[in-house]
Amino acid sequence: MRLVFASNNAHKLEEVRAILGINTEILSLREVAFEEEIDETGETLEENSLLKAQMVWKYLFQQTNKGNALAIDGVFADDTGLEIQALGGKPGVHTARWAADEGFSTQGENQTSGNNRRLALHSLKGEENRNAQFRTVVTYIRANGVMQQVQGIVKGTIATEEKGAGGFGYDPVFIPEGFDKTFAELPAEVKNGISHRARAMKALCECLFSVK
Repeated sequence: MRLVFASNNAHKLEEVRAILGINTEILSLREVAFEEEIDETGETLEENSLLKAQMVWKYLFQQTNKGNALAIDGVFADDTGLEIQALGGKPGVHTARWAADEGFSTQGENQTSGNNRRLALHSLKGEENRNAQFRTVVTYIRANGVMQQVQGIVKGTIATEEKGAGGFGYDPVFIPEGFDKTFAELPAEVKNGISHRARAMKALCECLFSVK
């Protein structure tokens, strides 16, 4: 199958391509010449995922028919949130821009992922309940316009300090359930087998090969 993933994030593309395997060709937004900005204005992960998928689908099939010319079978988009129990589910839908939204930065640094991680550690300082979960929602829209939505969840805890040099985003502070290492410390093939995105992609695979 030939699918468009509504992202240009190199880390996410690499991870998704590894998870879905050789039977599925994944194209980035750049590879289909989609250059519009997508404002993630939804109030939930479900809304943001749907918004992104719909916008790219319209570009490929409704407005230009470029999708048919490129033999594309469908479009999918994801939105992921870190939900920390002691913080009432925050940052949730604001995960990617949490520190910026809160005006939080340390040592004058302007590094989004680093500030997000430091805010997570700062917010849980002295807190015994460090339970959290990553949740990924994927919206898949077939070329014919039929839409399906799935999700993947991995439970875990927030570490007391950053550990590991791998992964991206919050990976250095998230310890998945059943492990004593953060996502950033685990080999990519291990993370790709158990992560929230991996579980969402597995659910997506079931959609891909279901009756159209």
